[in-house]
Amino acid sequence: MSGHGDPAVGGASGGVPRQVFDFDDYGELLGLVHDTLLAGAVIGLVGGLVGVFVIMRDLPFAVHGISELSFAGASVALFLELNIVAGAIAGSLLAAGAIGVLGVRARDRNSVIGIIMPFGLGLGVLFLSLYKGRAANKFGILTGQIVAVDTPRMSWLLGTSAVTLVALAIMWKPLTFASVDPEVAAARGVPARALSLAFMLVLGLAVALCVQIIGALLVLALLVTPAAAAARVTASPVLLPVLSVVFALVSMEGGILLALGSTVPISPYVTTLSFVIYLGCRLVGTRQGARAAEPA
Repeated sequence: MSGHGDPAVGGASGGVPRQVFDFDDYGELLGLVHDTLLAGAVIGLVGGLVGVFVIMRDLPFAVHGISELSFAGASVALFLELNIVAGAIAGSLLAAGAIGVLGVRARDRNSVIGIIMPFGLGLGVLFLSLYKGRAANKFGILTGQIVAVDTPRMSWLLGTSAVTLVALAIMWKPLTFASVDPEVAAARGVPARALSLAFMLVLGLAVALCVQIIGALLVLALLVTPAAAAARVTASPVLLPVLSVVFALVSMEGGILLALGSTVPISPYVTTLSFVIYLGCRLVGTRQGARAAEPA
């Protein structure tokens, strides 16, 4: 969302802050983004829950790799004047499936991701360069769009989120077991390989959702940072996902509300809020560790 004040006036009276922030019409603007706030809440919920397993299974690099192909899918859809959400989902699922099938071992997985990332980035840049429409549409795929959630896109977001949450609910217990102690889980008959592939597809859906709001470049801020922050202060299997969701929601909704009165895209606010939360949790975790190490 663009600012609404006169930059010249802002520069004279308030300097850079006035050029970046303009809350003069904030109340009116707030009434226009109910769908965006709802979408942000849903994405925060999905990102916080999926992020728990991203941290458990050491998949931050996979998130980045999937986001590149999600970006490519959205760029192709934009160029062909198709549904951008569907394009992002198709690209994400393609990348997630490839990583899940070809990258069973960690070394193989990293190699596959390293191959997918430049391919997806190059393909996305190619189709964005061929696209002759509004520059804001190109920029939004990379950095997010605050007011881009219209009714059709909301339907896609809610439908995809529902599928993601249902799949997570079904696999939560065995996936947690397989993530924490894979050898014991395999010995007890847990289908670890099938679960791994299923989770990669769920991760692909989650990445595609996050791309719609904060852009392809910064999805790690929702799918990694909140869960990583929560893991610094608790190891509880109950409290960890709760805190991860809370941190993701604060970052997402706070980023939307700040960007609403700003000329800056939403993604810097989301990433800054999530980073500040992580630093705070890291500080708390360090103090907790120091207290635990003190002699009784």
